[in-house]
Amino acid sequence: MSKDLLNSIISEIENKIDSVDLNPEVWNVGEVFYLWDGVAKVSGLGQVSYNEVVDFESGARGIALNLEEHFVWIVVLSGFNSIKEGEKVFSTGKILEVPVGTWLIGRVVDALWNPIDGLGEIKSTETYPIERVATWVMARKSVHEPMTTWIKAIDALVPIGRGQRELIIWDRQTGKTQIAIDAILNQKGQWVTCVYVAIGQKEGKIARIVEELKKRGAMDYTIIVAAWASSPASMQYLSPYAGCAMAEYFMFNGQHSLIIYDDLTKQANAYREMSLLLRRPPGREAYPWDVFYTHSRLLERASKLNDELGAGSMTALPIIETQAWDVSAYIPTNVISITDGQIFLESNLFNAGQKPAINVWLSVSRVWGSAQIKGMKKVSGTLKLDLAQYRELAAFSQFASDLDSETKAQLDRGARMMELLKQWVYSPVTVAKQICSIYAGWKGYLDKINVSKVAKFEADLYTSLEEEKTILASIDSEKQMSEDTEKKLVEVIKRVVELNK
Repeated sequence: MSKDLLNSIISEIENKIDSVDLNPEVWNVGEVFYLWDGVAKVSGLGQVSYNEVVDFESGARGIALNLEEHFVWIVVLSGFNSIKEGEKVFSTGKILEVPVGTWLIGRVVDALWNPIDGLGEIKSTETYPIERVATWVMARKSVHEPMTTWIKAIDALVPIGRGQRELIIWDRQTGKTQIAIDAILNQKGQWVTCVYVAIGQKEGKIARIVEELKKRGAMDYTIIVAAWASSPASMQYLSPYAGCAMAEYFMFNGQHSLIIYDDLTKQANAYREMSLLLRRPPGREAYPWDVFYTHSRLLERASKLNDELGAGSMTALPIIETQAWDVSAYIPTNVISITDGQIFLESNLFNAGQKPAINVWLSVSRVWGSAQIKGMKKVSGTLKLDLAQYRELAAFSQFASDLDSETKAQLDRGARMMELLKQWVYSPVTVAKQICSIYAGWKGYLDKINVSKVAKFEADLYTSLEEEKTILASIDSEKQMSEDTEKKLVEVIKRVVELNK
């Protein structure tokens, strides 16, 4: 062999060695071993993490939920029908994230942030993980700002504060969703961004809600995350976490947000279905052992941040549907123990026309007066106890033939106060007006008019207050009722009472 040819071969070998990539890209690849009901059993993914997103060769996507010695159990989020046994699965090294930001406002998306409102693609500029450790205690501030709903029975009896978790609970068809929707509608102009998470709801119901919010201008500050009843269990399970991440963005940026989970009973059912398919051991009512943790790590993320972190807040209104008034079932008791108060509705009240049908005896807000202005605390201080006593007296009086004058007076006043607290849908009442009307009942001015005329008295009172203007303006600015304002209010009330005798 000639010297030139030998040098050429050596040079070529050296060039080959120099061009070798000594830092090759390593892929963690597995293979689909078995498929059934939205779950894939995969072998070979030795380095995958819990809750990690994995991509299938066919384009499907899933998350790893069961990590075993030889297999990983993947819950498929999208594209399950395109997966075949034997195809490759790739770990991504990422936890599932959702886009966040103000540009999501006014949109309807699913749990994987795919737009389902026909308004085009959503361009993501920032993302948050759907799972995040709740804000630690020292970073929080006690709830002290009212998150007014403009629903009289709630703002007076079970007030909600910014950063609170208030449960809405009872059987189906008792107005749970309507309270939540009214709460969204009444945040207009309050600088609160709302996120409504529909879990396992019918498409028609969600479409009606979206239409109602659009009609009343509420979609200008609302995001809707929808997982239809026909959606896979994995999407129903993930949708509350996706919505929570979207609401957290506003809290961490010094703003206020309100998130509604409608409802967590269906999310628990979806998680039970997933767990049974993943062969996890069933416990009480066939739910897995960690179903409590599923809800606690979601609801604990609602908080009021301290001033150093921007003083933002996220208020949560979870909804739970009971079966035949059974509040001692597994999921209701779990969520009751996690939340800061409960709004119990009552079927009998709802059917009798008392809407919202709030059971004042069982309902409670654990922040109470901290979520009310001074004026409301003054007029509603004993209202809850008075109404609870009225309900009890009314039940016993059905069997009494003769009542003493004191009991009869208490029943008469209670009946008028219950009538005063009735409020039809999409009929918001500002806090200042609520204070004035409750004051009239509290001081006994309604005792002089018939129960059937209470609604007319209330309407006439609001009209007179709007004409007077100074009374409402004073309450709004001072957050309480001064002596001078109280005197003016008494004059207006007396005048309206005379018109309705």
